[in-house]
Amino acid sequence: MNNEKMFEEMSMQGAPKIVTVPPGPKSQAILKYQAENESSAVSYSKGMPMALARGKGATLEDVDGNIYIDMFSGAGVMALGHAHPEVLKAAHEQIDKVTHTLDIPTETRVRMVETLRKVLPKELSRVFFGGPTGSDAVEQAIKLAKYNTKRNGIIAFEGAYHGMTGVSLALTTDSGHRDGIGQLVPGIQFIPYPYAYRNPFGCPDDMVDMQAADYLERILEDSHSGFSLPAAVILESVQGEGGTIIPSPRFMQRVREITKKHGIIMICDEIQAGLGRTGKMFAFEHAQIVPDIITMSKALGGIGFPISAIAYREELDTWPVGKSIGTFRGNMVAFAAGATAINWMLEHKIPERAAEVGKKAMVRMKEIEKKYDIVGEVRGIGLMIAIEMVEDKKSKKPAMALAKKVRKYAHQRGVMIEVGGHHNNVARLLPPLVIPENYLMKGIDIIEGVIADLQSGKLD
Repeated sequence: MNNEKMFEEMSMQGAPKIVTVPPGPKSQAILKYQAENESSAVSYSKGMPMALARGKGATLEDVDGNIYIDMFSGAGVMALGHAHPEVLKAAHEQIDKVTHTLDIPTETRVRMVETLRKVLPKELSRVFFGGPTGSDAVEQAIKLAKYNTKRNGIIAFEGAYHGMTGVSLALTTDSGHRDGIGQLVPGIQFIPYPYAYRNPFGCPDDMVDMQAADYLERILEDSHSGFSLPAAVILESVQGEGGTIIPSPRFMQRVREITKKHGIIMICDEIQAGLGRTGKMFAFEHAQIVPDIITMSKALGGIGFPISAIAYREELDTWPVGKSIGTFRGNMVAFAAGATAINWMLEHKIPERAAEVGKKAMVRMKEIEKKYDIVGEVRGIGLMIAIEMVEDKKSKKPAMALAKKVRKYAHQRGVMIEVGGHHNNVARLLPPLVIPENYLMKGIDIIEGVIADLQSGKLD
C-alpha cells in the first residue's frame, strides 16, 4: 500500500458531509446543557457550535451525523489525527499495566526518553517531564533558567502565546487573556517579533528580521534601555496564536548568537510548532541552531493524552532533588502513546511529508492571496498555515469580523479551522499531519469558496 492510500484509509470517507446545518438538533441540546452547567469561559464551541461524536484520521463526526474535514486538529494536538490505530493499541495495552507512577521509572518511561533522544539534538541531553499542559513546560523552563543564572528578568516577544498559568500567562501578550485579572508575574518585558506584513520598524520589509535582532542586541548593550540582563529570552520557533508568524533562519541565528554572547539562556517554545508540524521534527531546526531549553507538549502525548516536557543542555542540570515536582508528570498512557506516535512519524517520514504537502498547499493558498482583495497575506510552513483577512489590500486594515465569518461558514460547509493573530483577523489551519492530500486541497477549496462569497457579498 502506498502511503497516500494509507492516509486516505485512516480518515472517514466522503468528507465533508453536511446533513444538517450545524449545530443540528442533537448538538443544540448538548450545547444548551454546556451553557447552563459549564463555565462562561468556554470558547471553541462558540466559534464552531456542535457536539462531537467520533473522530478518525483527519475527520470528525458530530452527533447529528455531519462529517467534517479537521483542519485544526485540536489546536495542533492531534498531529497523527484521531483514533490512530497503532497509537491507540499502545495506549490500550498500557492501561492494563500501570497508568500513573509519578517519576518512578518504568520500561515505558525509558522508551519515551529513548524516543525523544532519537529526535532531539545531542546537545539537549536532559529531559524533564512536567504536568499535563504546555503551560507547565514553560513554567519549568523559566524556573530552570532563573535557577541557573540567578537572574529574574525574562525577554519575550510581541504576539507571543506561552500559556495560561502564572509565568506563562505573563509571557503571553494577548490582552484578552491578561486584562481584568490583576497583577501578573513581574520582570517580563516584550520586544517586537519579526512580523513583516505588519512591519513594526518602518524599514524595508525584507529587513524586519534583522531589525528585530538588532533591537534585541541594542537593548542588551545600551545601559539606558531600561532592560537589565535577563535570565532568558523565550520565543516560539513559529508564532502560533499570534498569527502563524514565521521567523527567518537568519533571525533565529542572530538571536542564538546574541544570547550566547551575553550569557542568556535561549528558550524555544516548540509546543505547537514542534513534532513534525513545520516540516522538521522541531521548528528551530530550520535555522540550524540549538537553543538551551525547548518546551514540548500538545502532540507529545501521541493522540491527545496530556503530558509536557522540557529538554535542555547538560550544564543546566543543576536542580537538587525535588526542586521541581508535579503530580501528573508520570502519565504512562501518554508516554506509551507518545513514544509510539513519534516512532511512527519517523518510520513514515511524517515531517518530510508535512513539508511536501505544505508546499503544494501554499501554491493554492498564494493563488487565493492574489485573487481576493480581502486576503492580505497567506503564509505557511509545513502544515502550519494562515490567511490574514483585511478590509482591503491597500489599507491592510485588520478584518476580525471577516476572519470569524471564514471560520463560521467553513464550519457550516464541513471544514474546521480557527482564528488568531494580533487582531484576531487570521484564519489558521493546523490540519493533522496525516491528512490525505485530496482532503487538504478540498478543504482549501471550500475555504476559498467562503472567501469568494464574502468578497462578492453573497454571505453577510
